[in-house]
Amino acid sequence: MASQNFVDYVKICCRSGKGGQGSTHMHRDKTTSKGGPDGGDGGRGGHVIIRGNSQLWTLLHLKYQRHVIAEHGEAGSGNRRHGGDGKDAVIEVPLGTLVKDAETGEVQAEITEDGQEIIATSGGRGGLGNDHFKSPTNQAPRYAQSGEDGLEEWKIVELKLLADVGLVGFPNAGKSTLLSVVSAAKPEIADYPFTTLRPNLGMVPYRDEKSFVMADIPGIIEGASEGKGLGLRFLRHIERNPVLLFLVPADADDIPQAYKTLRGELKKYNPELMDKQHILAISKSDMLDEELERELRQELAKQLEKPPLFFSSVAQKGLHSLKDAIWAAIVDANPMLHNPHFQ
Repeated sequence: MASQNFVDYVKICCRSGKGGQGSTHMHRDKTTSKGGPDGGDGGRGGHVIIRGNSQLWTLLHLKYQRHVIAEHGEAGSGNRRHGGDGKDAVIEVPLGTLVKDAETGEVQAEITEDGQEIIATSGGRGGLGNDHFKSPTNQAPRYAQSGEDGLEEWKIVELKLLADVGLVGFPNAGKSTLLSVVSAAKPEIADYPFTTLRPNLGMVPYRDEKSFVMADIPGIIEGASEGKGLGLRFLRHIERNPVLLFLVPADADDIPQAYKTLRGELKKYNPELMDKQHILAISKSDMLDEELERELRQELAKQLEKPPLFFSSVAQKGLHSLKDAIWAAIVDANPMLHNPHFQ
């Protein structure tokens, strides 16, 4: 799928239906010429509903659908027959979607489960028929309520990917290659910066038929938290990942400094990201011979809080140890293992 087909932010106008008019009907039949009021209520106007769909992963289908309009409710009729409710307008979105008020920016809902539904914009209530207004002193009311008007509201629909581990690194750190090797995902891979222009998800098989979801986030550059490069657009996807896997290539000029810069960008964007489980891994370690790798391990052990993992996607080196470390971090972050794919 082309990179432009990944859409994670849309602004749409939601217009709910107007409630149906209550009926002013008076009962008449072949034996009754002047019966009492029997007008039914008007139907409810249609809601605009947002529903989670686990088969979707992008908001592309909403990109050109700027207006979502629900149907009006039907008017009531005689014999206390209520008007039909207006048909709801349903918007299906991927799991991990936020719904915000476009004016205030307030988060109104979060869709995290398949089939989960929320009412984004409520339909107008149907008007009461004249049957509700009869009384001992007014036995033949010839009036009824009008239906309540629908609402027109602008909503921001924003996707934050749901994954167990997010890959964080500079362009060309080997994130896409790792994802392609440990999962069935096939991200675009090339030897130049910003090959990844959209997040990619992959299901990674683990021991005993377990698995976890890994997200490849487009490369971060220094200053991404201020809007430079591609980082700012995609940093929000990292917020949903309980575990962060920092990748720094073995040929980096200064591995500790690169790691510090990556963490610094995340901290500037959202300080709460520092509380997540995290792992530092040195990619492309096939470029190192045994002696050089041993020396680098010793040096990094002195400079970092905990020693990093070394692996090579191309040489299939250290991947089992890397997945073990990722799984241990996922268990620490999710003791109850609620997600269905853990079962």
